[in-house]
Amino acid sequence: MAFHDVRFPETLSFGSLGGPERRTEIVTLASGHEERNSPWAQARRRYDAGLGLRSLDDIERLIAFFEARQGMLHGFRWKDWADYKSCPASVAVSAFDQHLGHGDAQKKDFQLLKTYRSGVHGTARVITRPVPGTVRVAVGGIERKELLDWTVDPASGVVHLSDAPAEAAEVTAGFEFDVPVRFDTDLIQVSVASFQAGDVPRVPVIEVRA
Repeated sequence: MAFHDVRFPETLSFGSLGGPERRTEIVTLASGHEERNSPWAQARRRYDAGLGLRSLDDIERLIAFFEARQGMLHGFRWKDWADYKSCPASVAVSAFDQHLGHGDAQKKDFQLLKTYRSGVHGTARVITRPVPGTVRVAVGGIERKELLDWTVDPASGVVHLSDAPAEAAEVTAGFEFDVPVRFDTDLIQVSVASFQAGDVPRVPVIEVRA
C-alpha cells in the first residue's frame, strides 16, 4: 500500500467521532477467574469522518479526497483533534514534553514517543508522522537547534542527532503529530436530500501500521 503524505482536510476531521481501540483476548476459567492477553502492543485508532461534514461543499471536498486516495488503496495523514500534541491541548509544545531515552555516547537515533500515564502505570506510543516545523528537541536539559544539531524523518518520526549524547544524558522532545490512516470503505453513499435534513454519510477511517 502506498502512503500519500497529505493531511485529510482539518475542517472535515474536526467534529469527527473516534479514538483508540485495543484488542483483548479473555478466557474465563472454570473457577470464574479470567486470563487476559493482548496481541497488540499498540492501540489502533478508528474514526468516522462523516460526522465532520456540515455542508454540500464539505461533501464535494470529501469525495475529491476519497477519489484521489482511490478509496482504501492509499493511506494519508489524519489530525486527531482530541490527541495531536506531545502535551495537553491547552499547553504550548515544549522540547521537554516527552522522554525519548538516554545517551550512551554512541546512539544518535531516537524514536519520537508519547507516553500516556495514569497513576504509576503508563504506555508509550510510537509517533511516526510528526507535523513538520513543530518538533523541538532537547539533550541534557538544553534545547538544540534543528538542522544544526538534529533532523527528524517526517515519515518515521526518528530523530537523528548530529552528535551522540553523552552517557546518561536525557533526550526529550515536543511535537505535534498526525495519525497514519486509510479509508475503511471503498464506498461512499450520499443522499443530498437526507444530508440537508441532518443525515450524514458514514465514512469510516482506520489507522494503519507505519
